[in-house]
Amino acid sequence: MATESENGNCLGWAARDPSGVLSPYKFNRRVLGCDDVSLKITHCGICYADVVWTRNKLGDSKYPVVPGHEIVGIVQDVGSNVHGFKTGDHVGVGTYVDSCRSCEYCDDGLEVHCSKGSVHTFNAVDVDGTITKGGYSSFIVVHERYCYKIPDNYPLAYAAPLLCAGITVYTPMKRHKMDQPGKSLGVIGLGGLGHMAVKFGKAFGLHVTVFSTSISKKEEALNLLGADRFVISSDEQQMQPLTKSLDFIVDTASGDHAFDPYMALLKTYGVLVLVGFPSEIKLHPASIILGSKTIFGSVTGGTKETQEMLEFCAANKIYPEIELVPIQYVNEALERLIKRDIKYRFVIDVENSLK
Repeated sequence: MATESENGNCLGWAARDPSGVLSPYKFNRRVLGCDDVSLKITHCGICYADVVWTRNKLGDSKYPVVPGHEIVGIVQDVGSNVHGFKTGDHVGVGTYVDSCRSCEYCDDGLEVHCSKGSVHTFNAVDVDGTITKGGYSSFIVVHERYCYKIPDNYPLAYAAPLLCAGITVYTPMKRHKMDQPGKSLGVIGLGGLGHMAVKFGKAFGLHVTVFSTSISKKEEALNLLGADRFVISSDEQQMQPLTKSLDFIVDTASGDHAFDPYMALLKTYGVLVLVGFPSEIKLHPASIILGSKTIFGSVTGGTKETQEMLEFCAANKIYPEIELVPIQYVNEALERLIKRDIKYRFVIDVENSLK
């Protein structure tokens, strides 16, 4: 069983209380099992989930919390039963590190929906009874089922945000057939998730419209990310002409916002997928009933979809927009994330800064 110790074998950064302030912390990773992969972490993306659990926003934080679930690195050892990975492979670990492996969802490669609950990469109870600790650390030991091969030609720093932000929008886009060239897609919000939805939409051959409340996002939406159109969502004169013009909408906004104006933009049988976390969803029933429209919710994705997405990104040269930071900057980065002062995803350079 792994234990926590000032002389532990793994160096990480942890929050000790709801202030969320992180500082160096040593602990022991579990011993490599026969089905496990041990990887030296090179990079870890920063996600809003790191804010949620370091600051106990849901009331279930298990301190000390070592956050981080957008993990990439290099295999340093494998268990005796592992055949899918070898030393030196580039690998990723996402938002969960275990599941029951026997329910209908696990059988379908949808472990994120495990009937008994998937085991989150940090702040959850691991197979050995200890609390899982994430990627703000020097290495991690994970069952091979929950590791992903990163194509050799794909830069590791850019792979990190794909393990949460990328898969969170890729999964519903594929599930709801948002990969049909010539169709029209709306993307609400242009943060870590939204900018990936734009990139995937363009790679799928869609006509992409970005909706934002900030005019400052216009130039990057059109010129950097390649969106076809930019609309200020609070401007009715810009919104009204788009009535019944969109096949799909991906809503990444976590701030509270009205839904009826966006539902009006969908064609008959149009689909809005919600991946953000506003405090509530309020809309008039007619917004769904008239035109037979649909709202879906979605979380990250299963192991099959995650591997597929990584290969798709490599084949199509899709790279997140990142700001690479040393781990010593992580507290400032989390504050900037709260203020939405990031374009578009922080990635910690663990290999070169965690000493």
